Amino acid sequence: MARAESTIGPPSKWLMLVEGRAFYELLSGYASYPILRQGPRGDGHPVLVLPGFLASDVSTRPLRCFLKQMGYISHRWKMGRNLGPRNRLEDRLMERVENLHRRFDRKVSLVGWSLGGVYARLLANRAPDKIRQVITLGSPFNHHPRATNSWRLFNALAERSVDDIDPEILEQVRSTPPVPTTAVYTRTDAVANWRCCIDDEEGPRNQNLEVLGSHCGLGVNPLVLHVIADRLAQEEDGWQPFERSGLRKVFYTRGQTARQASPSPA
Repeated sequence: MARAESTIGPPSKWLMLVEGRAFYELLSGYASYPILRQGPRGDGHPVLVLPGFLASDVSTRPLRCFLKQMGYISHRWKMGRNLGPRNRLEDRLMERVENLHRRFDRKVSLVGWSLGGVYARLLANRAPDKIRQVITLGSPFNHHPRATNSWRLFNALAERSVDDIDPEILEQVRSTPPVPTTAVYTRTDAVANWRCCIDDEEGPRNQNLEVLGSHCGLGVNPLVLHVIADRLAQEEDGWQPFERSGLRKVFYTRGQTARQASPSPA
């Protein structure tokens, strides 16, 4: 691993004090539904939503309900609580994607929150022929796994520590998938260093997008819900980057790339 990973540390502990914003993001998400539902309608393709570390399908229920209202066939991951890579989790997730692809005879979009987004990128790199696009929400897929405030708990619960993860798997996660990919992040993320949640470079089919919010509120934040609806509504063979024009310039900052971001730990 030739990257300067040791210079990327966990977010400041002080940011934990403002993670409580997630509750207000949930309320604002529900309050914004009438406006959000005016967005582009979906084409009915399947969307698999993957929860974050320690979370379950309960945490993604508001997002999945929103996707259903927008015209998608949203699916939970059905793996219980996300306790990291254990009990052949990667293989079972691949089977889940293959079953959905076979059942609907259409490519599956993946929306992964935090650690769920790490799995989404792994799946997309392993089976790009079955994945339509990937959207990650505060997912620490870049740099070293210790650049989070949850790595000690991960080590205690997962079958292997962050230092024992197969380097080949880490590289598959870090590599930009060969499908349209959007990495949503917030600089005030108290769980994962935001520099770990963005791609090294942007290209014609991948984009980093910054929003205002907390890590625990990304899946219910109305700004994020708008992005997800906009991205999923893209034509399967005509994906375009999120357009930051008009009023969107006020709410959406042009995302940095990992190469542009300073390696300082804050």
